Amino acid sequence: MSAHTTDISEYGKEIMNTLQPGLADQVISKLGELDDELPKLIVNYAFADVVGRPGLDIKTREMLTVASLITSGNAQPQLELHMRASLNVGVTEKELLEIVIQMAIYAGVPACMNAITAYRNAVTTFNKSNK
Repeated sequence: MSAHTTDISEYGKEIMNTLQPGLADQVISKLGELDDELPKLIVNYAFADVVGRPGLDIKTREMLTVASLITSGNAQPQLELHMRASLNVGVTEKELLEIVIQMAIYAGVPACMNAITAYRNAVTTFNKSNK
């Protein structure tokens, strides 16, 4: 680990690695190439301070994150990552598909169709990595 990541929140990294093993190091490395402080912003604020708050369990938070990313319509890589993460924390494939279908009402059919593509990719990758 490089010097600029030694003070990254262990709690934030733990949450990230729960979502996807190795995610914390991957994100820290990529963001650290751009700016020394950027990894702290994502790991500490987004994951430790927000995702790590009490009040909602990680499964519920991931379901909400997936729904939000579907409605945004412009974050396909993050959508697939969080779909896989949701499967990693106990969301079933059926539940995940129901989220996609539900979002057709609120985000529109094109967003739903894009989410179906992300769903297929996420489920395929998840199933391959868990054999």
